[in-house]
Amino acid sequence: MTAVEIASRVRAGQLDPVSVTRESLERIAQRDGEIGAFVKVRADKAIAEAELLTAHPDLAELPLAGVPIAIKDNVSVAGEPMTIGSEATSRAPQLSDHTVVRRLRAAGAVVVGLTAVPELCMWGTTDNPAVTTRNPWNPARTPGGSSGGSAAAIASGQVVLAHGNDGLGSIRIPAADCGLFGIKPGLGVVPREFGGNGWFNMSENGPLATTVADAALMLGVMADDLELARAGTDSDPGHLRIVVAENFPLAVGKADRHWAQAQASCSGVLADLGHRVPHADLPYPANPAPLLLRWFAGAAADADSIAEAGGDLAKLQRRSKTHTALGRAVSRFDLVHDVQVSTVEQKVLAYLDRNKADLLLTPMLATPPLKAQRWSAKGWASNMWANFNYAPYAGLFNLLGWPAMSVPFGVHPVSRTPMAVQFAGRPGSEALLLKLAAQLEAARPWQRVAPGYGGARSKNFASLVKLHEQGEVV
Repeated sequence: MTAVEIASRVRAGQLDPVSVTRESLERIAQRDGEIGAFVKVRADKAIAEAELLTAHPDLAELPLAGVPIAIKDNVSVAGEPMTIGSEATSRAPQLSDHTVVRRLRAAGAVVVGLTAVPELCMWGTTDNPAVTTRNPWNPARTPGGSSGGSAAAIASGQVVLAHGNDGLGSIRIPAADCGLFGIKPGLGVVPREFGGNGWFNMSENGPLATTVADAALMLGVMADDLELARAGTDSDPGHLRIVVAENFPLAVGKADRHWAQAQASCSGVLADLGHRVPHADLPYPANPAPLLLRWFAGAAADADSIAEAGGDLAKLQRRSKTHTALGRAVSRFDLVHDVQVSTVEQKVLAYLDRNKADLLLTPMLATPPLKAQRWSAKGWASNMWANFNYAPYAGLFNLLGWPAMSVPFGVHPVSRTPMAVQFAGRPGSEALLLKLAAQLEAARPWQRVAPGYGGARSKNFASLVKLHEQGEVV
């Protein structure tokens, strides 16, 4: 069932929150050993929360009544450590819930566990020295990052909804890798409340889900604005002008031809739905410094917050030490300025105005997911090169603070992993994006979970992992 269906049946008294929670925990117990999506499963606590929910006086009014959810391990959940994927963080339990966790629980959601992230949520792959999180569609590939554990948990059918956040594509990249719908809201829509400075306003909390309606419901709860939830069930966005940007964001490189074809096919579907789809190159910044400087210095601020909370930065991974050292140099020389963003934003706004566009469309990724391996043991340069060539389209909209979403669109014929397209719009266009996504979902529905995870567990996964380890799986 979808989250919308679960909540509806719980509110109507047709389902018991405890039984729903137990079923989710059973799937986690059966499946996560081979996926590595969770770093903490809250089995006893989740059952206790579901039992309390059963007696809730307003159960029939709760929008997420009884829905099991996962929370990314970089926001606080009361009573649980917040490790942020690092040996450097304190293991002291958090004293209170993050605002988005508090809102989700108040809406009736049950937190069944915390999901895996790369260290300090800096990368587009998810692994740590203890476990490599795998893509349920293909165990040889990563589920993406940094919300990779959340995406893998949903795509393997362990939960139907998960929290994520997005500083350079960290919701949209895993959504694309795992065939899910994910949306990064614009600046100020959902409370951030991250340690450090939220990467100078580039990071936002948001949802990952198997359906647009589920993601919209979760986003509406996190934003304390249920009009957003209603937008996810409205598949009539009107007739839009959606400018199609086919150019590559970097000075060198190009998109894999299958990913480029997904964008082209999507523009055809949009035209069939009555939208106008002019084509024009997007003015990506020729100078990547505004984005890179915020990424470096934002990560350094995160590391400083970890130290202030009792962590030990000597235990950071080698790649993270290099990244945060660069960030401290950026801060020391005061290289981050607001005008860097406003200059870029003026050019992108002029681009939309010139094309009389409501929204814009790009590929979501340039290549299939990277290999699932110990990226955390590799050097900084290797991680930077891999991440930039694989996921160059997302970061512009973090820099601008604009809403953007990843919508599933096909399956790559070589990697057998999902593909996706990215839509973005001006500040305040979240509802319009959700309506368009709902329309596309109705016109081109996608497979909600990975093959073999819709019901009975696939018997071939363990053998696929073994073949991958032997180097025999694409």
